[in-house]
Amino acid sequence: MRDFDVLIVGSGLAGLSAALHLAPTHRVAVLTKRALNDGSSAWAQGGIAAVLAAGDSFDAHVEDTLIAGAGLCDPEATRFVVEHAPEAIGWLRELGVPFSEESEEAGGGLHLTREGGHSQRRIVHVTDATGAAVQQVLIERVRRTPSISLFEHHTLVDLITGPRIGLDDPACLGLYALDSETDEVLAFRAPHTILATGGAGKVYLYTTNPDTATGDGIAAAWRAGARVSNMEFIQFHPTCLYHPHARSFLISEAVRGEGGLLKLPESAGGTRFMPKHDERAELAPRDVVARAIDFEMKKHGLDCVYLDISHQPAAFLKEHFPNILARCLELGIDITREPIPVVPAAHYTCGGVLSDLSGRTDIPGLYAIGETACTGLHGANRLASNSLVECMVFARAAAGAIASAPARELAELPAWDDSRVTDADEAVVISHNWDELRRFMWDYVGIVRTNKRLERASHRIALLQAEIQEFYANFHVTRDLLELRNLVQVAELIVRSAQARHESRGLHFSRDYPSLAEPTAPTVLVPPADR
Repeated sequence: MRDFDVLIVGSGLAGLSAALHLAPTHRVAVLTKRALNDGSSAWAQGGIAAVLAAGDSFDAHVEDTLIAGAGLCDPEATRFVVEHAPEAIGWLRELGVPFSEESEEAGGGLHLTREGGHSQRRIVHVTDATGAAVQQVLIERVRRTPSISLFEHHTLVDLITGPRIGLDDPACLGLYALDSETDEVLAFRAPHTILATGGAGKVYLYTTNPDTATGDGIAAAWRAGARVSNMEFIQFHPTCLYHPHARSFLISEAVRGEGGLLKLPESAGGTRFMPKHDERAELAPRDVVARAIDFEMKKHGLDCVYLDISHQPAAFLKEHFPNILARCLELGIDITREPIPVVPAAHYTCGGVLSDLSGRTDIPGLYAIGETACTGLHGANRLASNSLVECMVFARAAAGAIASAPARELAELPAWDDSRVTDADEAVVISHNWDELRRFMWDYVGIVRTNKRLERASHRIALLQAEIQEFYANFHVTRDLLELRNLVQVAELIVRSAQARHESRGLHFSRDYPSLAEPTAPTVLVPPADR
């Protein structure tokens, strides 16, 4: 058994920020199922939203967030994040993150760009690779911090709560994790555990997320007895690069923010189409743009649409979007001369484990931050570039809550028992089930939903759950099995939440309930008491 003051599962911006805030006073373990830099944070292109410019205001940022969230944002959580955002940017600058700056001729200072749904330029960025730049700085700092122990290639199996080991104490006491290099399940014990495992984009066939986004923290918290909220709101990014050799490559929101236009292919007229869908055109929130693209693709029988920013000077594109330009060039697309083929793809999980303004969940000693959590900030649709700042604000808040929490004694944790299982004889079952799940979730629980589609998905999920649970009970666990088990659980939560919402709001659009319902409220699912 490995003892620490705090366990952090996940090595993205949320997890590493929390680790650095806690490191001066706590012994921290950071567990991540692959390498430190393999999560979604490193893939974030656009930037981080914060009120830093003259003429901008907290009220304006709050209002933009509330509008994008379609009436379901929690006002207190929204203001909490917005008002702490500048402090978070300052912390990153102190660590050495090289944010893009204005030229001396333009007055110097941070370069602020604008993205869809924002009324002002307030996006701090590092060209078009903000997440990667931030992660690099945090990883270097974490690796140099003696009080932080890193456990790469360790996959969360399950949380350990008092009831799981026969105690009356409802608290989280630690966790079991699979060491992929030794193929051994280890017990980790700590009075505080932070879930920062990211979202669940891999539940869909097409996603901008890395392979690690399998909803591990959400599923584990649900199994442990924590409520989840707003799982029906899956944000589909409007513009994922459409190319047979491009895997999950995102074309940043900032391309539209800097004047990119969405157009039909020449075979369908080659015309711009967003103005007829929304008066904000290309600067409309992501849910509006994704549905508009979905509509045009289905109407004209298209494989993709095109995002054209070739009217901007080549020097401007090289300065602002060097990574997008370079990646497209590798694939034979010169964005300075031709439009970029794009399609919508699952991008962000707006719901998650229900948590408060300190990251606390229903389970004492268990915290959830970042995309794993549902803080109330995003409501029915996340405003662009609010996610990275949410990671940092709640990482600091959770660290503060842990630092002020009273000390408590922990019980001895039993070792993982695999004496009654054997090695799997048909591992192909896992890959087949994974493929089936992602395909029917894309077909039945995608951008546009119906009651019948949700019923079909629910029926297939039940069959998969029974088969996967039998596999889990009888064979040694592997990372692939654990991820599939979590994805199927998350799929069930998404479908149940979608079935409970009898309206179309934000990212949830139902043909059977096309109008808004009043009054409305967040969707909250409660685990059965016998878990």
